[in-house]
Amino acid sequence: MASPATEPVPPNPNPVPDEPPPPEQQQQQEEEAPETPEPPAPTTSIEPTPSGDEDSDDSSSVSSASSRPEAFPASGGRAERPFPAAKDLLHVSFNQDYGCFAAGTKSGFRIYNCDPFREIFRRDLVAEGDGDGGGGIGVVEMLFRCNILALVGGGDNPHYPPNKVMIWDDHQSRCIGELSFRSPVRGVRLRRDRIIVVLENKIFVYNFSDLKLVHQIDTAPNPKGLCAVSQQPGSIVLVCPGAQKGQIRVEHYGAKKTKFINAHASRVACFALSQDGRLIATASTKGTLVRIFSATEGNLLQEVRRGADRAEIYSLAFSNNLQYLAVSSDKGTIHVFNLKVNVGGTATDKPLVAPDAEVNHMSPPLSFIKGVLPKYFHSEWSVAQFRLHEGEQYIVAFGHEKNTVAVVGMDGSFYRCQFDPVNGGEMLQLECYNFLKPSDQP
Repeated sequence: MASPATEPVPPNPNPVPDEPPPPEQQQQQEEEAPETPEPPAPTTSIEPTPSGDEDSDDSSSVSSASSRPEAFPASGGRAERPFPAAKDLLHVSFNQDYGCFAAGTKSGFRIYNCDPFREIFRRDLVAEGDGDGGGGIGVVEMLFRCNILALVGGGDNPHYPPNKVMIWDDHQSRCIGELSFRSPVRGVRLRRDRIIVVLENKIFVYNFSDLKLVHQIDTAPNPKGLCAVSQQPGSIVLVCPGAQKGQIRVEHYGAKKTKFINAHASRVACFALSQDGRLIATASTKGTLVRIFSATEGNLLQEVRRGADRAEIYSLAFSNNLQYLAVSSDKGTIHVFNLKVNVGGTATDKPLVAPDAEVNHMSPPLSFIKGVLPKYFHSEWSVAQFRLHEGEQYIVAFGHEKNTVAVVGMDGSFYRCQFDPVNGGEMLQLECYNFLKPSDQP
């Protein structure tokens, strides 16, 4: 692992106003830590509510919602499309425990609770007049349910410069710090002790307590801002694209160890890290196979098949108990897979391939030609599916209720559905809401 960056200059006590930096500041190298004050410690503010083949290789002024958004009845088969595409939306993401999701819009941002579904609050940044331009927010990163969020301007009329990460304190209803860079910010990840900022070809890691730069990583081109970080207290595991095509890089900060995993022959399009930092799921730009690796050892534990046709994978998510993996893609179907990985009894146990993971899924009369047929015919397929609309962008997460998944779409839709872990098949739609009311859509 690369050595930590040198200590940055002392923070500026007044960094929040968005005036252009002086020429000498603009000439600073990207590696220098941005000037920003220490933010107040996060405190609970958002109250919880009750509740072909793959490649060539084989191998996240207050206006509370007065009522719940319009609901639509559950339906069998493919989900109904109850509303037009939400052109105001710029960004959606779940928080770290999947209990909430955030939406960045052309006029500000909003926070929603997943179960029961309701809007918690919204901020209309255009009306407040704070910032340089309009109200566009292209990235909203929550820190569980606390008052601190990370915001990045986005859209045609961004509220903040796209090369700045604004630290928003919702107790004070304003930004209390910023991190500035020489190129646009592609993504932000938060945990209670770290802030990770993702640029096109570099990742910066900061202490949350004093905003000191502690590490920087060079990556392959990363326009999607791919990055994942473990959330359990203690040892930190960070996953990002490696320097080579198809490669991911795993930083184990506690062990001071770097692991490179050659996951695919083509470029990595999406990946996910389990909250405890032990399992990694990856998909390539081909999108037919998903692979599960041990984050510690880097070995392949399981491979599952989404389908035969090329697809763009939008999101991957592990269930909290590490028994299931959910996948969303531009094909419009949410897949849930059984994980055949023995994760052990504690977070320190190394994941192993389950004893039955090598079971042949072909019928006995055909098993003798396993070595002759293409890999497609003995692939592991999803146990449950939920069919949405092809071409729309959806992200998926597991619900807090057993055997449920939550789906958020860039068309302004929120779905909650349930799968049968024994019989599998089509999931049962439990709820469907338009979280952007018709009056909110242009």
